[in-house]
Amino acid sequence: MQDWKQTRKDINARLMELNALTPETMKGMAALGSAGAKTNHLDAKTRELISLAVAVTTRCDGCIAFHAAEAKKVGVTSEEVAEALGVAINMNAGAALVYSTHVLDAFDKS
Repeated sequence: MQDWKQTRKDINARLMELNALTPETMKGMAALGSAGAKTNHLDAKTRELISLAVAVTTRCDGCIAFHAAEAKKVGVTSEEVAEALGVAINMNAGAALVYSTHVLDAFDKS
C-alpha cells in the first residue's frame, strides 16, 4: 500500500510548480473545490464521502489521499466510509452492466 501522507506531500510539491506555470487554472480549481462549502446544501462530511466514492470510481490516488485526510478532519467514521465505498462499488458494477448493453447493441449492428 501507499504512503498516503507522502503522496499528499509529493502532489502538493508538483501542484506548486503547476500553479507557477498556470495560476488561473489553479484558481479555477480552487473555486470548484470551495463552491460546495459556500452553498452548504450538503455538510462537509457528506461532501467528503461523495469525494471518496468518486475517487474510487475514477481511480484517483491523489484524490483518495487528500479526501481521506479531510474526511478524518471533519469527523467521518470508518463505517461511513465503508458505506460510501459500497455505493461506489455498486455504481461501478452497475455502470459495467448498463454499458454491456451497448456492446450487445454494437455487436448486433456490426
